Amino acid sequence: MTEQPVGFPFQVVSPNRVVLRERVTSVIVPGLGGAVGFWAGHAPMLVALGPGVVKYRPAPSGDPPSGEPRSGFRVLAVGGGFFEMSAAGEATLLADSAELPEEIDVERARAALERARRRLARPSPELDRTRAETALQRALARLMVAGHS
Repeated sequence: MTEQPVGFPFQVVSPNRVVLRERVTSVIVPGLGGAVGFWAGHAPMLVALGPGVVKYRPAPSGDPPSGEPRSGFRVLAVGGGFFEMSAAGEATLLADSAELPEEIDVERARAALERARRRLARPSPELDRTRAETALQRALARLMVAGHS
């Protein structure tokens, strides 16, 4: 009898690249109505995403890298998009934008956060409030993923 691999395939795709392709045991995504979690065997589902943090737990594959816990979650920032758990048990996240922690420019994210806060604190008649709030959420997610929240 052949042993089944643990977890399920997960990939994150942005408009210009495949950001991540890994086997995972669970994924938590920032749905528009709140966080939604997925595990192997989950029913097929499509979820609209808002800006936020995606958490995923890599499937075990031997010994973890030095200093990394075997069971810990990893994170990435997304600017919105869609997440699909297919009937075949594969997970795909189509992101407007997606960044791994090491790819985030912390100073740029801080500047974007301050700009969004200023716009929301002193709204002008031409302010697109939804756009400013989305920019704020995206900057906060990027800083959280980079470990600078």
